[in-house]
Amino acid sequence: MERSVLHQQSAFLATDPLVASRQAQEALRELFDPTPLQQNAYLSERYGAEIWLKREDLSPVRSYKLRGAFNFMCKSVLRHAGGFVCASAGNHAQGFAYACRHFGRKGTVFMPVTTPSQKIGKTRAFGGEFVEIELIGDIFDQCYSAAKDFAAHHDALMVPPFDHADIIEGQGSVMTEVLDQLPKGRTFDRLVLPVGGGGLTTGVLGVVKAAGLEPLITLCEPEGAPSLKLSLEAGQRLKLPRIDGFVDGAAVAEIGELPFAALRHIDPTSVLTIPENRLCGTIIEMLNIEGIVLEPAGALSIDALGDLAGPDGKDLVGQTVLCVTSGGNFDFERLPEVKERALRFEGLKKYFIFRFPQRPGALRDFLHLLGPKDDIVRFEYLKKSARNFGSVVIGIETDQASNFPALIERFDDAGWEWQDITDNDLLANLLI
Repeated sequence: MERSVLHQQSAFLATDPLVASRQAQEALRELFDPTPLQQNAYLSERYGAEIWLKREDLSPVRSYKLRGAFNFMCKSVLRHAGGFVCASAGNHAQGFAYACRHFGRKGTVFMPVTTPSQKIGKTRAFGGEFVEIELIGDIFDQCYSAAKDFAAHHDALMVPPFDHADIIEGQGSVMTEVLDQLPKGRTFDRLVLPVGGGGLTTGVLGVVKAAGLEPLITLCEPEGAPSLKLSLEAGQRLKLPRIDGFVDGAAVAEIGELPFAALRHIDPTSVLTIPENRLCGTIIEMLNIEGIVLEPAGALSIDALGDLAGPDGKDLVGQTVLCVTSGGNFDFERLPEVKERALRFEGLKKYFIFRFPQRPGALRDFLHLLGPKDDIVRFEYLKKSARNFGSVVIGIETDQASNFPALIERFDDAGWEWQDITDNDLLANLLI
């Protein structure tokens, strides 16, 4: 562990999290009012519980990241005369830009060249004349390296996304607000938090402990990036060799060093890994039913409720549950992909490769096998694999997952050669 990190850790552990995060909360009132704490009637009825949502998706930058970036700069702006720099392709960049504009300080954001134009535009809008954006490399590691090099040569102070005591204290203000917003005399039985680099979780749990609260704790990571869970199981901080970046607000290859030092006592079974495709169904559900726009990371805590409710759906009955919805920066250009993934997880849509005979009437024979609710949504010839046969990709959507076993049985009875590629990521990504 580097000396600077050791120094930070000692200072962080010596600080009262409740006091530090309350100070950050008071300073944040210069920027925005507390984000809402709302009891959600739909989720409460569904689980027979009181489900409260801390709506960080309704902050000025539609995520909690502004809290940490602002607190870091607030503590640094008087002792550092130069500019600031960060590496981010998402919410941290926007919080950083907003804080730079507030303090009137120059900031430079390094983003991958592959960053969607929507995120670049929002970062530029929040920062205005005070922020410059540099597009470098294809992945975050290349950006981060460029940002560190820039900081070393331009007297710019690096603002990390999560691995710093000041960032953690700022994120902890989420919970100090909750303590003020809960109805008098009320508390919560369970706290559900999303985890990426660990700054939010560390800050919030520090405040919870300092306030003398003892709720059941559930942490949620994307299934394709379980850096905290695997590190806890190993008893040491691990860096994942590869991650699924779909849940971009929480898909982190390595949990932060300070966060892991604070969280290493947690039972790994308290960390749930959330399947990305199932999460898509939760995003669609909250959008269609509640009109709440959540990014994938912002929906993690709500998605976890289904696991916590247990097989019979009754394990949460009578509990008061607090979920932090961490962000709502959802790019609606991703909506078709989100719908697609949700349907596939729910078993309502499947993709097959068929060996199709090249004879008149073959397609008609195939169509007669479909049920009244089965709809072909994709039909594409790939190639003729033999003189009398061709390979065809066929996508089928239906209204009940139970329709597919009967349909597949009819394929087999009719002698069709087929392969289900729905869950074969390599083939599906290549062909669909």
